[in-house]
Order: sequence, then C-alpha cells, then structure tokens
Amino acid sequence: MSNLVEFAGVTKCYDQQRAAVDNVTLSLPKGRIIGLLGPNGSGKTTLIKMMNGLLTPTSGTIRINGQSVGPDTKARVAYLPDRTYLAGNKKVSQILDYFVDFYSDFSRKKAEEMLKNLNIEPQARLNSLSKGTKEKVQLILVMSRNADLYILDEPIAGVDPAARDYILRTIINNYNPEATVLISTHLISDIEQVLDEVIFMRYGKLVLYTSVDSIREQKGKSVDAYFREVFAC
Repeated sequence: MSNLVEFAGVTKCYDQQRAAVDNVTLSLPKGRIIGLLGPNGSGKTTLIKMMNGLLTPTSGTIRINGQSVGPDTKARVAYLPDRTYLAGNKKVSQILDYFVDFYSDFSRKKAEEMLKNLNIEPQARLNSLSKGTKEKVQLILVMSRNADLYILDEPIAGVDPAARDYILRTIINNYNPEATVLISTHLISDIEQVLDEVIFMRYGKLVLYTSVDSIREQKGKSVDAYFREVFAC
C-alpha cells in the first residue's frame, strides 16, 4: 500500500513559547479512513491547515501524492473546515453551480442525490437554513468531489444525532476508495465504527498512530475507551 501523505519533521510555531505542532513525522496510506484525535489545543487544526496550504510549517515538509503542498495539491484535496462558511442569500443550487465551475472533479448528480436524501431543498436560500443544515450542505459539497484526500474537521459536531448515521454512511459510500479520509473529531464513539486507523496528538506532538483493530485486539478496548485512558492525565 503506497502512502498518500508524508510529514517529515513538521513543526509550526506561532510564538517562541510553544510549538502548536512539534516535529511530527508521519506517513498516511491511501485507501484508509483515519481519525485525527486529541484534546483541545493538541495541534489538530493547525496540522490540517498546513495540509491545506492555509498555514506554512515553521520547519519540515508535507508532501501529498509526492508533491509539496501548493496549487497542485489543493486541486486534489477536499476540505471541510470546522466552521460554517456558507452565508448570504444565495440558493443552494447556486452554490452547486459554483462548485461545478470551480472543481473539475465535482459531481452535481451526487450532490443533488444527497440533498434529496437529507430533505434539503436546492432552491432554499442559505440565510433561511439552520446552522446544522448549512453544515450538512458543506459536507455534501466536499463528499461530492472525486478527490485524493478528504479532510473533515468536526464533520458531525453541528448536526442532530438522527442525521449522524446518514452522514457517516455518506462518508463511507461517497469517497474515492483509492483516496484517504482524515476525520478530526471529539465525538469518537460516534465515528469509530467507520475508522481504519487513528492518530492521537497532545501538546502538538504525535502520541500514537495505529490501526483500530490493533487497539481492540491488543488493549481490549474501544477507541473511545482507550483515548480516555491515554488522555486521562
């Protein structure tokens, strides 16, 4: 199995007191769903932003499909941020128009099917939607791309529990099976059923990278229970 993402000694410092990400070396393979887990302030979002080219490492390198992070990698990465970015009076269908124009790998048909399954009206205007519905639309936009890497920052935090199972099925059924999905979340028990591997981070450092099966077999615990044990102090 070849690797999709390579981190080599990646550090990000915002000031001289402490590194938000501290000397992370890590390889992520293709075709896996990986949980990026850690307490608040552990460096998860900083790491994600560097993968998306929104932040530049203080030192070290990140390569995606063998390329340094830049315009070419951005075209192959589908990113769901942890905050709602849809606003204004545009219709959902107009946002689909925008994505069709902007991303060559975007499937309008797939997006419209997911909108229908979640009972979201394409003619609805954004300012009429609840925060949770906007977040569902954002996830649909991301998962309707045929990307190499999907990065989802808290994809189910703002949605009602009844919609979470559908959203997780959407993630499983709509990503390119040769791609990698990286999910950052605090709701570990809700997503561990879909995870192949997990990354634990604390204080900007890599604590653990292993398979979900390894945790269950060697520790005799769920990912959620083992996470609570590791980060109890």
